[in-house]
Amino acid sequence: MIKSSKEVNVGKNGHVKGSIHTEHLIVQGFVEGTVDAKSVEIKAAGHVSGEIVAAELIIESKGIFEGNSIVKDMTGTKPVLGKIKD
Repeated sequence: MIKSSKEVNVGKNGHVKGSIHTEHLIVQGFVEGTVDAKSVEIKAAGHVSGEIVAAELIIESKGIFEGNSIVKDMTGTKPVLGKIKD
């Protein structure tokens, strides 16, 4: 597992197999596993295979993503259920 409160950058020759938890992930190499981040960027040479949980997902032309993506709610608000009185 890779854990960072800032940024993780997987370079062109980089290969990560496992989980990544970070604020911002930049992928130029290969990531296989689970990603949990506020923002994920898959560059032109990047490849992610697995699950991404993020508020923002950017995939450049020729970047590859195979798997599931879940949008993370960063507002901290929950939907209000019920009726509103006048």
